[in-house]
Amino acid sequence: MMFEEMADRCGEWLRGSGPESDIVISSRIRLARNLAQYPFIRKCNDFDRANIESLVRDRLAGESRLRDLTFIDVADLDSVDRQLLVERQLISREHADADGARAVAIDRHEKISLMINEEDHLRLQVMKSGLDLTQAWEQINEVDDLVEEHIDFAFHPELGYLTACPTNVGTGMRVSVMLHLPALVIAGQIDKVFNSLQKLGLAVRGLYGEGSQAMGDFYQISNQVTLGKSEEELVDTVGSIVPSVISYERKARDLLISDGNHDLFDQVSRAYGTLQNAQQISSEETMHLLSKVRMGINLGLIGDIEIPVVNKLFIQTQPAHLQKLRGGQVNSANRNRERANYLHRHLNPRKYGEGNAENN
Repeated sequence: MMFEEMADRCGEWLRGSGPESDIVISSRIRLARNLAQYPFIRKCNDFDRANIESLVRDRLAGESRLRDLTFIDVADLDSVDRQLLVERQLISREHADADGARAVAIDRHEKISLMINEEDHLRLQVMKSGLDLTQAWEQINEVDDLVEEHIDFAFHPELGYLTACPTNVGTGMRVSVMLHLPALVIAGQIDKVFNSLQKLGLAVRGLYGEGSQAMGDFYQISNQVTLGKSEEELVDTVGSIVPSVISYERKARDLLISDGNHDLFDQVSRAYGTLQNAQQISSEETMHLLSKVRMGINLGLIGDIEIPVVNKLFIQTQPAHLQKLRGGQVNSANRNRERANYLHRHLNPRKYGEGNAENN
């Protein structure tokens, strides 16, 4: 029942209540850690992986300050439940698709997740709504300290925390911010902005991180280097650059709207109309159209729907969420029809009653 309930609600980071949340969807900090007494995951056999998973679970289960965490055995989940955790940014695609013993621990607000036996033995993650890196760092630092009271991490006095990938050695920290940048895409300025970010040592990735494509004009910006800088310096680096990207997006939006841009209003209206009336629609097209609607709301072009509703629809129209809400596995063609029906119910409240996604 847990996954059906999870699919029906919205994680804290998606509520659209944090600072700069019209553009910044979430702030995330992730720490890579490995147990000192075991080889890296790629060198582990099945026995090692099982021992790591049980050791972490047993050591942390008795920690009262982490009692809000629920441990989930990822290896025992079916493909839909694993995909649902990916769609909610709680585990990576690699973690979902891997073999052998592996788990994730999640708090009930989905702000904290601990992946066990991903690329590293442990991946600690904290997510916040909007641009809130300082709070994310304070929280994950506290969680890291608590975990380290019970688990001996692989650490070198000169190199810092030892990780499976050399790019993570040192702090083992990735600081990332997910932004919605539709105006920069429409204005043809997105590549220019990204080239500038890469020169500053930041990586730009798609919705689901490394190796994923941008969908719905969502992009993740994160640090590339972890060695030679403190955690606070990495937070400050990303935190000092993101406001410039926000400013560029705001200027692009102002430029699009300043001349009474009829083409923009037409694009937004068509997107909203298609979502309200399509008989079948793919998840990719839904993301693309919801992106335009979300921008239209922020620009005052649409007034009868709120941002939290759109944020929730971004997640609930993804394949695994749609199937959990439907109550069983649905093939691709039927999913496209079911997705269209789901959008109808939540974007036409007068016709379908009080089925607004915000109230679910």
